[in-house]
Amino acid sequence: MASSVEVVAVSLRPESHQRIPARTVRTARAACPKGTPAMRIRDRLDVLFEDAEFAGLYPDDGRPGLSPGQLALVSVLQFAENLSDRAAADAVRTRIDWKYALVRHEAPPFRAGVKGPRRWPVAAG
Repeated sequence: MASSVEVVAVSLRPESHQRIPARTVRTARAACPKGTPAMRIRDRLDVLFEDAEFAGLYPDDGRPGLSPGQLALVSVLQFAENLSDRAAADAVRTRIDWKYALVRHEAPPFRAGVKGPRRWPVAAG
């Protein structure tokens, strides 16, 4: 029995991830006073991947997709820590040092094998 797959066009709404919310900085520094590799990546290299760098890969219409810059950084952190897809998705949800690197504080609805666009809540700094 064949299953049907719906293809949905996803567009890019570039966001800047320059400023880490103050609450995220305080929480991450309190939890990890010596820092972690993810925090050092952010502190030393700033934003590795800007969404605008991926703009040519997306159509102008369609539902907003996940931030390609943040997804690329998740891939780098996943590789650096030798994590499975599920473990990387868990790290995005639960680890403050990853949220610091990704400029997030609220737990985003990010999961292994993302099948469709989700909205990521943004914490007020």
